[in-house]
Amino acid sequence: MLRPKIPTMPTPTGLVAPPTVVEPTAVIQHPSAPVPAPQVPARPTVQLTPGAVLALVGGGTAVVLVVGAVLVSMLLAVAVTGASVAVCALVIRSLINADAKRR
Repeated sequence: MLRPKIPTMPTPTGLVAPPTVVEPTAVIQHPSAPVPAPQVPARPTVQLTPGAVLALVGGGTAVVLVVGAVLVSMLLAVAVTGASVAVCALVIRSLINADAKRR
């Protein structure tokens, strides 16, 4: 059977330094003045007036109506195409049957 070859770790070559000992140092904190909070820039707030609300509602209604009309017209186009294909299939079938009866 095929067995995978597992690589072995090579032994280090050259000089190996002994581990160094790190001694902890004391941290001294000096009291400092409090940092002032950053000022938030004044942003203009959006105020909706009754006219703006009516414009938004009217725009939303127009979008819904347009999207609905497009979807209904696409559905109608598919239905008309399907009906015309069905009529063509009936005409072709009747022509083939009439030709078969003549022979």
